[in-house]
Amino acid sequence: MEPFIKSYQFNFIEMQAQTLVNGHASVNDEAVLKALRYSSQDKILNLFPDIDKQQMDLLNPFIEIKEKLDAERFLLILRPYVIPFKEVTEKTVKKLFPKVKKLKVPDFDHIDLKKVSYLSWNDKGSGKRYIIAEYKDKLIGLQGTFKNSNQKGICTFCNGISEVGMFMTEVKGDIKGTYIKRGNYICQDSESCNHNLTEKDKLDTFIEYILK
Repeated sequence: MEPFIKSYQFNFIEMQAQTLVNGHASVNDEAVLKALRYSSQDKILNLFPDIDKQQMDLLNPFIEIKEKLDAERFLLILRPYVIPFKEVTEKTVKKLFPKVKKLKVPDFDHIDLKKVSYLSWNDKGSGKRYIIAEYKDKLIGLQGTFKNSNQKGICTFCNGISEVGMFMTEVKGDIKGTYIKRGNYICQDSESCNHNLTEKDKLDTFIEYILK
C-alpha cells in the first residue's frame, strides 16, 4: 500500500489518539467513551474522502486505543504510510531563491521529511528567514526578515500558542517600481510548528496572501 497520509494529517490523528487516552484516564461512563471514540474516528475518516478498504483497515484499530501504549503502537504502524515532504537539494533551493547571492543552504539530511509540512531556516548573517512549502503541488520559496517578539502569541501557520516572531517580506506593489511589506507572526521554532500543524489551510492562506 502506498503512503497516503500527509504530515499534518498524521499530527491530527496523533492529537485524536491523545484525546482517547485522556478520555479513558478521566471518564468512567462507557456511553461517554463510546461517543468519544466514534466522534474521534469520524474526524479522522473525514480527512480521507477517497479512502479505500486497505486504508480503512489500517485506520480502524484507532477505535481500540485506551492507553498511551496503545496510541504509540497504532501511530508506529501508521508512520510508514506518511507521505514525505518533497526532496529538497541545494540546486532546488537556489532555483527557488535565484536572486539571493551566496545563499547558505542548510543540511536537510538530518530532517525527517515525514514530519514536516514546510522547511524553514534562518540566515544569521542577513537576519532573514527562508521558507520552502508546497503550494498547488509545487514547491515555492518565501524569504523575509524575521524578528523575535520575545513573547508568546498565536502562530499564523499552526494556530498554536508559542514563542513567535514577525516574518515580513516585500512584494511588488500595484505601481511599477514600488514594493509593499506583508507578513505576520509565526513560530520561532519551525520544528515545533510543523509538529503542531493539524491542517494546512492557514499555511496556504498565508502563502496566497504573500503571493497575490
